[in-house]
Amino acid sequence: MNTAWIYLVLAGLCEIGWAYGLKYSEGFSKLWPSVITVIVMILSFVLLAQAMKTLPLGTAYASWTGIGAVGTAILGIVLLGEPRDAVRLICIGLIIAGVLGLKFLAKE
Repeated sequence: MNTAWIYLVLAGLCEIGWAYGLKYSEGFSKLWPSVITVIVMILSFVLLAQAMKTLPLGTAYASWTGIGAVGTAILGIVLLGEPRDAVRLICIGLIIAGVLGLKFLAKE
């Protein structure tokens, strides 16, 4: 895996972190959860920008949002008791397939 994809995966993990942080900042009404959320948000954008130096815009952005969406959905299921029905899991699998497709089909 090249450096751009490492940046992109880290950016996606940060996106999961800030999405999760938004839940606990309660609309940015709690100071420390809000501060941590904003810091992780900025880090996510910085890492995404680094990945975009090499990767095509569509590939980088779609993969970043896909990683964030899948990770956030899985955290919701595991930690927040959100539904884990078959259709939801299939849809998560489709997003994963899309991100992997972009990874292996991207021309860098």
